[in-house]
Order: sequence, then structure tokens, then C-alpha cells
Amino acid sequence: MKTVIFDLDGTLADTSGDLIAAANACFKGLGLGELLDPATDAGTALRGGRAMLTLGFSRVNGYGEAEIERQYPILLKAYGDNIDTHTTLYPGAMDAVETLKTRGYGVGICTNKPEGLAETLLQNLGIRDAFGAMTGADTLPVRKPNPDHLFETVRRLGGDPAKTCLIGDSITDRDTAKNANVPSVLVTFGPSGDDMAALKPEALLDRYADLPDLVDHLLS
Repeated sequence: MKTVIFDLDGTLADTSGDLIAAANACFKGLGLGELLDPATDAGTALRGGRAMLTLGFSRVNGYGEAEIERQYPILLKAYGDNIDTHTTLYPGAMDAVETLKTRGYGVGICTNKPEGLAETLLQNLGIRDAFGAMTGADTLPVRKPNPDHLFETVRRLGGDPAKTCLIGDSITDRDTAKNANVPSVLVTFGPSGDDMAALKPEALLDRYADLPDLVDHLLS
């Protein structure tokens, strides 16, 4: 079976607002106020919790790696408590998923978000049942860009790794696909969309309505 594997944050959904709110909760707990701006720091938010903490602390003095590690579990707790306040699915994402399924593709999610948080978010958004498999950052001993993370997602779908396409929004997704020797499609509508062409994926995606035909072409 051919499979289409999606990244989650920045690909299926814009989660940046809730991620930044969680990081700002950490900074406010230290009396620093809100150090991140949802309007300008969304791209960093989609690179993960430690990236947000690193950026925020770079804007003040006196905080290093030790404080980043101390705040990281606090950030995860704050995020888990308010995981879908601002998060929205990208337009047409789920229509594209359903069209792919009607064409016989297996669809799954391979994300570097912790599995428990990913499960909660997908359930809260009401879309978990649309995906035949989901693996997170801590599902396996390895994670993206290690290709085994992608391969395990495909295996759980009963798919063929050689007939797989990865949809993502970052250099991590591009490198995962490259390491797995499969094509990647990078979305241009996320916070870092203008940077995707430079990563030279097999295709760029401007709108989800184009995805089913694009995948047909890549996996023909």
C-alpha cells in the first residue's frame, strides 16, 4: 500500500500560538514577562520547546542551558493544560486527507511532538480517527530525522516504505525523507513557508487542494 505521512505542527495545524503561550508562562513565572511574540516568533515555536526557551532567554541576561532544561518540563505541563486554545487546522487539510484515503492511500502522522501531547491534541481537534497510525517523539528510541521513525509509522499502517511520501514544513522533515530515500512535500503556508524552496524538496505545496494530485504524480 502507498502511504502519505504528515508532520503535525506547522503542517496539519498551526500550533504556534499555544506553544508560545506555554513558553511565555515559563518566562512570566520567572518574573520576566512575555519574551516571545506570537506574530514574529511563530517559526521558532514550531521548532519545539527548547528552541522557544533558548530564544526567549537570549533576550535577557543571566539564563543558560541549565535553566532551559529546568523550564522545559514546566513548559510541557503548561502546554498540555492549554493545548488547543489558539490552534487551528490549516484550510483544506482534512479534505485532502479524506481524498487521499478514497484513492487508496494509507495516511499517518510522524511528529517530533511527544506522543501523549500529540494524541491529546488530535483527539481535541476531533481528527485522530482519520489517521491509521501516529508516532511521536518518544514513541521510539529515535525520532526524525532518523528514517526509522518514518519507517515505523509506515509499518503500523501496513504500507510499503518504498511507496511513501512525507508532508512537512521544516528541514527536519526534508532530511527525514532524504534519509529514507522517499519524496518530501514541504508546505509554503506555515510561518517558515518562504524558506521551504531553499530546502529543495521534491515538491512545494501552496494549498491542500493540490495535494492528492501531487502525491499521485510523485508516487506514480
